[in-house]
Amino acid sequence: MTKTLKISVLALSAALALVGCKQDSSGSGGSGSGTAGLSAENPATPVAKYGDKTITLKDVDATISAQLKQMEKQKLELRQRGAEQMAVQEMVKAEAAKAGQTDEQWLKANIDGKIPAPAEEEISKVFSENQARMPPGATIESMREQIVGFLQQDAKRDAAMKLFDELKAKNKYQLLLEEPRVVVEAKGPARGPEGAKVTIVEFSDFECPFCSKAEDSVNQVMEQYAGKVRLVFRHFPLSFHPHAAKAAEASACADEQGKFWEMHKVLFANQQKLGVEDLKAHAATAGLDAAKFAACLDGAAKKALVEADQKAGTEAGVSGTPAFFINGKMLSGALPVTEFKKIIDAELAK
Repeated sequence: MTKTLKISVLALSAALALVGCKQDSSGSGGSGSGTAGLSAENPATPVAKYGDKTITLKDVDATISAQLKQMEKQKLELRQRGAEQMAVQEMVKAEAAKAGQTDEQWLKANIDGKIPAPAEEEISKVFSENQARMPPGATIESMREQIVGFLQQDAKRDAAMKLFDELKAKNKYQLLLEEPRVVVEAKGPARGPEGAKVTIVEFSDFECPFCSKAEDSVNQVMEQYAGKVRLVFRHFPLSFHPHAAKAAEASACADEQGKFWEMHKVLFANQQKLGVEDLKAHAATAGLDAAKFAACLDGAAKKALVEADQKAGTEAGVSGTPAFFINGKMLSGALPVTEFKKIIDAELAK
């Protein structure tokens, strides 16, 4: 694989790795019974003993089921990306050979050659702002190549991904290794028609900044696929977000008054103000009956509902937020709308 191609793939992988709030991996999982990767092993296999007690594989897997499922998902994603990288590498080789060029020459012409050079003012600004951190005696000319590379890195990544997508389309690339579907009950506040061909179950946390960021992609999906997609919201407050659980209860109390989505919008817009008194103020903003809301929230009437959602998410393999199940296919993190479209379009095409 050439340096240019490798850098583009690594940049994409790094970007996708920082898109969600992650639960502490040391926490216990749900009550599942292991993962597909361990299905061939005997669940009765003893793994430890103490006194007259024996711990079996089934016992262990029941306490770490979420982590095991996450590992299986990561392994699948690595294989999928590996297959895609191998295919794209061969496609690049073929195109370069047709043009009588090396892989690197062809990539440089089709990526770097499509990006306009940054303005001299931009180069000067970066140099002056960072001169103190540069090597002694550095000049704008000696640092020009690095500065230009820095200014163009996002544009290069986008151009590379666009080029690779065009190559895959031209060569009718198909990913045959698919993630097993996860059965997740579509139970909770919903948007979109009940009979939609595609159902998205979202597990989210009102205190998670990535969940708030993901709202842009979710809203684009609901607009672009109006009438074709149903969105169901379920709660997954993370333990290290001190106000998330109560905020989840507050939204469920709002749902009792038919105002879930109004409260949902207010909570995500005020993630730094999720204390109990803040929640009561937000209820007024969302147009709720204040007395009924306060009674519901103070009495913890929706605590069991939130905990049931969280348990369902853990058993489905959720370990961080936001997490989406698109017709049972899991998508994790605040990803761009294009990642949702890949799955949705494939589901609608069936």
